[in-house]
Amino acid sequence: MTVSELDRLHSQLSRLEGMFPGYRLEIVEGSIMMSPVRPHHAATIRLLWNALEDQVPEGWGFTSDVAFPFDDGNEFCPDLAVIPQEAVDENRSSYPPELIELVAEVVSPGSVRNDYETKDRKYAARGIAHYLIFDPYRVQCTTMWNPGPDGYRGRDVLKYGEPVVLETSLGRITLDTSRLPVDDPGRRES
Repeated sequence: MTVSELDRLHSQLSRLEGMFPGYRLEIVEGSIMMSPVRPHHAATIRLLWNALEDQVPEGWGFTSDVAFPFDDGNEFCPDLAVIPQEAVDENRSSYPPELIELVAEVVSPGSVRNDYETKDRKYAARGIAHYLIFDPYRVQCTTMWNPGPDGYRGRDVLKYGEPVVLETSLGRITLDTSRLPVDDPGRRES
């Protein structure tokens, strides 16, 4: 992807951002992706944020749906990212991905491939220590750690209801998944 193509994508993205309420916009593999945001999605992010806030040490903060440019074709807006509080205090519209210590995505019907495949590789290649995927459709959390150039080398899949326990550089983190919303795939809209 050339610089002019990337500039064109960023220009289009900035024009579109306010035009589609209820959708999250990202650049993934050189394309602008729109994902609908639903109440279960937002509730999951809120519950995770609250749980992490009580456990993450001072000096660390959170972003949600803020841009992290990864490379020429990928600018992700993680559902939840833990970064240094000093960076959060800058209140920027984008941050370098190297700041992320832990990242969480909540699956929506249109983001399955991006969350499970594309972001797995990209987050790991940038050395992000922990990647969590919360999936209200499969009713599970996938935890990934030990990043490598082709993806994460460690992976667990836990059904909602089981605690997610992480040993991180931030300390031990335990997330209760029993209260996370689930979605009946039979009701799914696109």
